Amino acid sequence: MLIIDAPTTQQALPFPTLIEALRRMFLAGCEVPQRHVHQVAAIAPERPSGVTSLVMSAWNARYYGVKIVNIAPGNAALGLAGLHSSYLLHDATTGVPLALIDGDAITARRTAAASALAASLLARDDARHLLVVGAGKVARLLPEAYRAVRAIDRVTVWARSSDQAAALVSELFVAGIEATASTDLAAAVAEADVVSCATMATSPVVFGQWLATGSHLDLIGGFTPAMRETDDACFMGASIFVDTEEALQKSGDLLGPMERGVFEATDVKATLAQLMAGERSGRSNASERTVFKSVGTALEDLAAAVLVYESQRA
Repeated sequence: MLIIDAPTTQQALPFPTLIEALRRMFLAGCEVPQRHVHQVAAIAPERPSGVTSLVMSAWNARYYGVKIVNIAPGNAALGLAGLHSSYLLHDATTGVPLALIDGDAITARRTAAASALAASLLARDDARHLLVVGAGKVARLLPEAYRAVRAIDRVTVWARSSDQAAALVSELFVAGIEATASTDLAAAVAEADVVSCATMATSPVVFGQWLATGSHLDLIGGFTPAMRETDDACFMGASIFVDTEEALQKSGDLLGPMERGVFEATDVKATLAQLMAGERSGRSNASERTVFKSVGTALEDLAAAVLVYESQRA
């Protein structure tokens, strides 16, 4: 069994290759059972919050993979990251373990790649200005991912912490990407062709009245019913797309507006699988405003893990 660390995993997942791998996997499909959630009770009295563990599995004819994501809120007091994950890839026929892969690297890169894959059909062909809302692990990858599908030559970064926004701008500059930090989110949203949100917000950060005609709004952060990055107006008059139907059950960005009658589940134009198969169409004209909401799927993890494993076996 191979043990593949984070740097090796990252190097094996260049965005053009990863985006294409996701496209093929959404087109081919695979088995994706519902994720399991376990509350691991804390034994030590100094760690009363314990751990929430997510178990996400997927398989096709050749490979069977399981990702374990452990979320430990109490880690901040210890100077540790609050989220850790690992990915175990097996041979689907024999059950033999093939590789243990860094799950954090897989998750971050496949998340950014899925947004870019959606944008390849939903953002305007001439989109050049990307606004990144957030400055965390996924947000840092979005400019590179988007530049694999659109000729992005202007990147603006906004984050609640101006220091974090400035740090990301500096990081992008070192990577050869022109970027600026903004302290005026409303103005930045109004100027952007693509607005990509990757935050942990529980109340709206982006408001529909700010969005420009023909813009594309990409929502990554709200992956539970309690989380929300947008107000209801973001969905009014927009064409709505999701990564999978699970988004309609788990995303606070979607559940709230649906409960208030802003739109219905049947108003959603397509999932990524439907878009990739050509069963549904993406953007229809330059003035259309599009919204893509993702919550992540084990299908994406499997596609990325197979790519990593096969790169090491070549």
